[in-house]
Amino acid sequence: MNLDLLMDDEAAVLIRELREIIDGDRYQFSRRIRTPKAILLKLRPEPVREPLPPAKLYAPPRAKRRRGFR
Repeated sequence: MNLDLLMDDEAAVLIRELREIIDGDRYQFSRRIRTPKAILLKLRPEPVREPLPPAKLYAPPRAKRRRGFR
């Protein structure tokens, strides 16, 4: 089946139904949910996210010499 042949309203209904099936399932990573998730990704691909910036490296504070009582 070619998913491009679906009308916009038909695709919206299919997406809504697939989301209900996936979100309503108790076991999100089960085999029976993999197929609906794959179909949903074909209908509505996830946007490409920009990579995170590199982590900042913070140096520990320098130890200060305490003046003690003599």
